[in-house]
Amino acid sequence: MTGRSTSSQSRPDTRPWRLAAIMLSALIVAVFVGANAHLIYVAFASRPDCVAHDRATGEARDAGSFGAAQSSC
Repeated sequence: MTGRSTSSQSRPDTRPWRLAAIMLSALIVAVFVGANAHLIYVAFASRPDCVAHDRATGEARDAGSFGAAQSSC
């Protein structure tokens, strides 16, 4: 027999730290999921109006800028 005591009084109680770590992890996951859900919502909810592209005119083509292959206007 060694002189070590295995009673629960000799080691510190780690339950409050463990609970705090679990709650912090859950909060981080909830914020991450909420932010991604918001980005998906905004991506589907925003429908910008038709915008005239510079590619339709010859001057933008000469300047080397890019535009839509086919305008929806």
